[in-house]
Amino acid sequence: MDSYPAPALAKVKEMTAIATADPARAVAFQGAPGANSHLAALEYDPECHPLPCFSFEDAIDAVKDGTAARAIIPIENSLHGRVADIHFLLPESGLSIVAEHFMPIRHCLMAKTADAKLTTAMSHPQALGQCRHYLRAHDIIPVAYADTAAAAAFVAANDDPSAGAIAPPIAAEMYGLVAINDGVQDDASNTTRFVVLSRDPADRSAMDGTLMTTFIFEVKNIPAALYKAMGGFATNGVNMTKLESYQNGASFAATEFFADIEGAPGDAAVDRALDELRFHCNSVRLLGTYKQTRERG
Repeated sequence: MDSYPAPALAKVKEMTAIATADPARAVAFQGAPGANSHLAALEYDPECHPLPCFSFEDAIDAVKDGTAARAIIPIENSLHGRVADIHFLLPESGLSIVAEHFMPIRHCLMAKTADAKLTTAMSHPQALGQCRHYLRAHDIIPVAYADTAAAAAFVAANDDPSAGAIAPPIAAEMYGLVAINDGVQDDASNTTRFVVLSRDPADRSAMDGTLMTTFIFEVKNIPAALYKAMGGFATNGVNMTKLESYQNGASFAATEFFADIEGAPGDAAVDRALDELRFHCNSVRLLGTYKQTRERG
């Protein structure tokens, strides 16, 4: 907890006390109060008790040890792509994805005074990437920090008049900063997709509409393995809405893939497609089935 800047600590302690007193309603998130993940938790479940955690690992651990019933984690952004390390953390967590949530992202450049001559802007690397054209056009040097709201708290706690922060507009109010420009993201359609994690899988019988299933797999290191592995989805009419490759470990011997499909295990077409996938893979691991909240395509 002491990893947070001083202006954020009192708020962190207050929110932590409320959340830990009622774990069933607690939703862990990475960041200081006022971060985008904090706002996403309240959008997803307005009745929840958001639990601030310094790192993604801390948020995941809060669910694993029962401190919180759920965690909400950003997984990808429409401008800047995959959130770093999340593809490694999700499989390692042992938790299940039980929901998804899409949230429009508004980034505000803030500082200690309205007339500040900014030379640096501090924020989470994802936020900096989503504002890179603005920062470059204004000769502002991006400085990476643990999260957006904590960057605002850090700027508020220090005396450098040339240092600004990029964070949600609410962070300026929370930490006594002045909004210099409310809307510095490079695209007005900037949106982040979050997933909600729980110790137990979602109850499929309680979900209606289109379902999504997320999984990871490692193809065998033979010619055309990926092509063959994907064939089952095409022949069975299963829509794959996402496929990303990444290397796990330093051997470069086998590539792992992160995928989303429409449908769920138990559907005959999905079961046939997954069976064919397993035949061509070293491993397949399901990460969760949940209701689709935004139509793909």
